[in-house]
Amino acid sequence: MTDTNKNLFNLDELSGYKVAENYTDVRGWDVKDANNRIIGKVDHLLVNKTAERVVYLDIEVDETLIEDGYNTYQNQVSKGVHEFLNKDGENHLIIPIGMAIIDEKNKLVNTKQIDSSTFAKAKRFRKGDNLDFEYELNSVRHYRGDNTVHSSNSVDGFYDREEFNNSIPHIELEQNVM
Repeated sequence: MTDTNKNLFNLDELSGYKVAENYTDVRGWDVKDANNRIIGKVDHLLVNKTAERVVYLDIEVDETLIEDGYNTYQNQVSKGVHEFLNKDGENHLIIPIGMAIIDEKNKLVNTKQIDSSTFAKAKRFRKGDNLDFEYELNSVRHYRGDNTVHSSNSVDGFYDREEFNNSIPHIELEQNVM
């Protein structure tokens, strides 16, 4: 995938952008699932430049979640069953920003809609991998358990979904003034 076709950018890659002053930078914070289990830490903030906002949290998955033995993922949302094997070194996954709740007091990110079993069965990736739209689409489908999620090939309008709604105090971008 070339940079011109790249859909998601690590906030650190973008010169001129930072977390806005009035918003909390959650990088390094633990992430808890619906059952209050730590599933990992926020490693990066992933930005869609067209939407001009953070759309995903890039999570470095906790080893205990990986060790649970969920190596095979089945994607039953499309016809047939497709399996993959998460490989060694694939220890990151994404969470749509609207599916995360920021707990500033305890410096935690909570995902009350997603449990550790769902995270354990999610397709992971290696730190620094370019993520294509198909990976995004399959992740949202997996978390929602919904095969009707945006079935076209286009990202147009995709980030208008509730999964990306960051109207509660989440993260906004502020362009640096040089």
